[in-house]
Amino acid sequence: MRLLKPLMIAGFAGLMAVTSVAQAAGDLTRRPQKLPDLVMGSDESDYFMSQKEYQLETGKSYKLAIISNGQKEYAMQAPEFFSSIFLRKVEAGGMEIKAVSLTELEFEDASEAEIYFVPVKTGEFEFEMEGLEGKGMVGVFKVK
Repeated sequence: MRLLKPLMIAGFAGLMAVTSVAQAAGDLTRRPQKLPDLVMGSDESDYFMSQKEYQLETGKSYKLAIISNGQKEYAMQAPEFFSSIFLRKVEAGGMEIKAVSLTELEFEDASEAEIYFVPVKTGEFEFEMEGLEGKGMVGVFKVK
C-alpha cells in the first residue's frame, strides 16, 4: 500500500493536468448563437446553396435553420458531423424533436428545420445534399 499511494497521487495529478487543458471555449449558459441560414434552391437555380462553410467552436451552443424552397427534394447528409455533436433538439413543422442523433434531414417540399447543437469534437466535417454533390451542393463544418 505504501508504494501504491504515491502512484495513485501521481496518476490523479496527471489526470487533472490533462483535463484542465481539454476544456472547451464555449459557455452553455448563454443562448445559442444563430448561424447563417442554409437555404437550398432559389428562383435562379435548383442547385443553389446559400452557405458552403460554417466556422464553429467546441462547447458553444448553436442554432442552424435549414430551409428548402421546394424546387427539389433535398436530403442533407453529414454523418461525421452529426456523430461529433451533442444534439439538443430539432424543430420542424411545429414540432420539437428530441433525439440522440441524426442521420439525414430530408425536405420533400418547401419547409424548414432548425437544429440546436453543441460541437464536441474538432475537425472538418463535410455535408452534402444526397445525389446533388456533382451539382456543387456540398459544404463543410470547420470545428475548432
